[in-house]
Amino acid sequence: MSPALARAAAAPLQDGELLAAIDLGSNSFHMVVARYMLGQLRTIDRIRETVRLAEGLDGKGGLRVDVRQRALDCLARFGQRIRDIPPERVRAVATNTVRALSAPQSFLVPAENALGHAIEVVSGREEARLVYLGVAHAQPPKPGQLRLVIDIGGGSTECIIGSGFDAVERESLQVGCVASTRRFFSNGKLSRKRWKEALTEVSAEFQQFAGIYRALGWNEVLGSSGTNKAIGDICAAMKLTKGSVTAEALPQVRDRLLQAETIDAITLPGLSEDRRPIIAGGVLVLEAAFDALGIDRMVVSKAALREGVLHDMVGRAGDHDPRDASIAALMQRYAIDPEQASLVEQTALHLFDQVAGTWQLTADDRLMLGWAARVHELGLAIAHSQYHVHGAYVLENSDIAGFSRQEQQFLAALVRAHRRKISKSNFNALPDRLLAAARRSAGLLRIAVLLHRAHETAAIPQLDAAAEGPALAIALSKRWLESRPLLRADLAGEPDDLEALGIVLAVQTV
Repeated sequence: MSPALARAAAAPLQDGELLAAIDLGSNSFHMVVARYMLGQLRTIDRIRETVRLAEGLDGKGGLRVDVRQRALDCLARFGQRIRDIPPERVRAVATNTVRALSAPQSFLVPAENALGHAIEVVSGREEARLVYLGVAHAQPPKPGQLRLVIDIGGGSTECIIGSGFDAVERESLQVGCVASTRRFFSNGKLSRKRWKEALTEVSAEFQQFAGIYRALGWNEVLGSSGTNKAIGDICAAMKLTKGSVTAEALPQVRDRLLQAETIDAITLPGLSEDRRPIIAGGVLVLEAAFDALGIDRMVVSKAALREGVLHDMVGRAGDHDPRDASIAALMQRYAIDPEQASLVEQTALHLFDQVAGTWQLTADDRLMLGWAARVHELGLAIAHSQYHVHGAYVLENSDIAGFSRQEQQFLAALVRAHRRKISKSNFNALPDRLLAAARRSAGLLRIAVLLHRAHETAAIPQLDAAAEGPALAIALSKRWLESRPLLRADLAGEPDDLEALGIVLAVQTV
């Protein structure tokens, strides 16, 4: 694994440190570099490039060669700017278009090499959480009030109701400015009839959750990302508002847009040249949102996903890692035995700390192993038979706040492999850069689970571990082990099982 792509959990931030967030959006790629000072983030550089990644989707989950190259060239330029920032202070996230790829690794591997850093793929709801976090920090909410945030991206639209800095409701729709323009106006022609048909289809997407959102209510509405800002600029240039978007102004923008009859002929005041080819889809989505949700006025926010990623990094480096809260929520929801989970976690981490150096495992790997230990019995809430498979499925397919897709796949792989035979396909979903850490962490979790199979609360009197290459040796008290025939039998068969993880286990007694 190259140093640039090595993963590391973030140590506490120090004044003067630089952080960088990269957003691989479906329309534009953004990068923000900020300096951490006195508990605050000070932006020192921003780069935005129009890549139109969604434009390259071919309908079969593939990406056009020219668009792929355009993205890689952009990421190489970003990588040059952040070359001297430590990898644990850089976080890159990919959104809707990469989620839509049938073979995302075929794009992510060269993309990570071009950028020089790992790239996370986030789910739509995780994207929504990060968007809300960025907006909330840029425009602090009033205590006790709810706000609705709408983010129209190139491939998807996120709608969030939040309180304070926390998202209460999160939804992600497969409609965005690029995707909707391609879907409804692929021939480049505009007409009122086609617009009405398209509006009906897009409005139906919002209607799925409109009732819940309206019942919850909100005190204000904010719009983030480039599309909402562009529409706000158009409203101001048309002297309809001072930069906000209102229910009275939006139809006038739409009517002015439809006068063009073709996308190439659009001449909306205040509209930039690079935004013209996709503004029709953006206005369409926003009109559907206003209609379905009953919005009167939306204020444009200056923040979006990338700012949320920066603030999430600050939280991870401090005492506010949202992933801890998510794991705790899973434990409660699935009635996981906290005492047993804690015993397995302590033992797994004890083993980890003894072999991490020789196995080149990182602090981030330690976090993942600890979380996997806490939820390894999650599947028992479904059925005892194959409970490791049930638990892995839940972890891989749930919306878990704070976790990227790769992190959820990592957790799922560890939980699926913690007992019984290990499937040859167990780690197939993981990128190559995570395979060694996942396999070795899975081995440590298996041993910890075996050692606590009897649910004994007494501490293990002696447990030492050493690793060299694929070899893992553990040493246990002879007297303690001899008094546990079931554990002896389990450990006797474990070397054969661990071969599937590339681990050669030797059990010694002292």
